[in-house]
Amino acid sequence: MNLTRNKKKIVNDPVYGFISIPDELLFDLIEHPWFQRLRRIRQLGLTDYVYPGAQHTRFHHALGAMHLMGLAIENLRYKGHEITELEALSAQAAILLHDIGHGPFSHALESSIVPGLHHEQLSLLFMQELNRQFGGKLGMTIEIFTGKYHKHFLHQLVSSQLDVDRLDYLNRDSFYTGVAEGTVGSDRIIKMMEVVNGELVLEEKGIYSIEKFLLARRLMYWQVYLHKTVLSAENLLSNMLRRAKYLVQKGEVVFATKSLMYFLEHTISSPSESIDEELLERFAHLDDYDIFASAKEWMTHSDKILSELSTRLIERKLLKIRLDVQPFDAAEVDALSQKWQSKGFSKVEADYFVFTGGITNSAYKDGEEKINILLKTGKVLEIREASDQLRMSVLSESTRKYFLCYPKELDTDH
Repeated sequence: MNLTRNKKKIVNDPVYGFISIPDELLFDLIEHPWFQRLRRIRQLGLTDYVYPGAQHTRFHHALGAMHLMGLAIENLRYKGHEITELEALSAQAAILLHDIGHGPFSHALESSIVPGLHHEQLSLLFMQELNRQFGGKLGMTIEIFTGKYHKHFLHQLVSSQLDVDRLDYLNRDSFYTGVAEGTVGSDRIIKMMEVVNGELVLEEKGIYSIEKFLLARRLMYWQVYLHKTVLSAENLLSNMLRRAKYLVQKGEVVFATKSLMYFLEHTISSPSESIDEELLERFAHLDDYDIFASAKEWMTHSDKILSELSTRLIERKLLKIRLDVQPFDAAEVDALSQKWQSKGFSKVEADYFVFTGGITNSAYKDGEEKINILLKTGKVLEIREASDQLRMSVLSESTRKYFLCYPKELDTDH
């Protein structure tokens, strides 16, 4: 007698408790090497340099988002909306795979050695290849992910300003960092979800939960995602990778893992033309381990720029960072650069250590999928119309700050 393997597994999640993997296709996707790679990519990059508990991975997050998608679908079915088994499975697969295109330290990577590769585009390409490998079973998943499926609310659950992706990462990141301000009432928000004319809306009685969600998102950006020490570490990492790529392309000998070396040697500039099966496979082998293993070797490299940047990153001797609401005075930046140049660096070399930049924080953005509120009268209003105007104007305004990074020892030089 042939016994089929039971693939309906239960996972113990520290945020939600026991969650289930309800379908064999989802289990097989999780078992795929490309998805397993997410175990080796931390969700918050170098944030553990500030919050030591932030060691959770994109693998954690994807499973959590899949769980919340299941709850959202269950709620909408309870309210009388028809969602077929295939639609439910496809929506769960879409959120499960939504981050599969992320690389290690994704934003630093995209700004340094793979500027032509963006994780959203790569996630879609990975899905398309998985669809081929799984015999076309992900066709509807891809339609939902890209917003082409006729039930638009399923796409909104995957990607909008109030999607299950954000509900999971806010709670999960809050849990692992210990920053309580990020906690949101995901259960209540999901219970308040409704569908009107094929669009996702929130019932009016959930409006305060939405305001708290937006406030939590804004606070998490300032306290965690855009924390100034995290910014310093990520910019240091980005400059280190940029220097390694420069040296490799100049023909110098630089150690790197095979996976990382491919991206140091090649410049991906036009993603629509450059992404092929080989590049996708190479990217699928790149993870946090490649970066850190290489950085440890670079600490003793003969190039003093690469060596200095790598040592500072590995030993957490980060650049000092200052924030301001106004751009920094060019004369002050130049004076700091001159000080660093006096230690034997050229102007170009000093730019790796003394530099400025800007950051923007907006909890609710114009031009993206709106959060709509279903009033008791049956009328649908956008959140800014339905909510307290003063409060929403604060939550939806875009705040820009500027930063200046430089070696902290320059403060003590005279």
